[in-house]
Amino acid sequence: MADIRKKLVVVGDGACGKTCLLIVFSKDEFPEVYVPTVFETYVADIEVDNKQVQLALWDTAGQEDYDRLRPLSYPDTDVILMCFSVDSPDSLENIPEKWVPEVKHFCPNVPIILVANKKDLRNDENVKNELLHRPQALLPRLYCVTSKTKRTNALLFLI
Repeated sequence: MADIRKKLVVVGDGACGKTCLLIVFSKDEFPEVYVPTVFETYVADIEVDNKQVQLALWDTAGQEDYDRLRPLSYPDTDVILMCFSVDSPDSLENIPEKWVPEVKHFCPNVPIILVANKKDLRNDENVKNELLHRPQALLPRLYCVTSKTKRTNALLFLI
């Protein structure tokens, strides 16, 4: 039985790597086929500082078709993982345009971790520089980068 239970909701544009991040973390495998997610939950039991922690990982749909359903996943959220793909400037642009306003509306005062996915696909350093020049008000508490080929330790980003 877990000493601590935490709910993490993952948001971001469709195909930015949200589902892959969660599957690699919870099942230690990388899905080779893209299947758009509507809603999916994963549970991961981990140990942190000698305490059992149960993470409920909520994967959400990033496509606009699901904008009206996504808010159903927000109640009782402990942490938001806000993802973008480093090979998609549009997904980065949507962080302050779409995702920050939505999350702040439905989850005020919930910590946000900004996660850059698909580092292994980055071919444009301008994306990284663009992130560094965002207004301070949009900066998250923590910024992380993930990569399929480097098998970046997802545990570092999810606890």
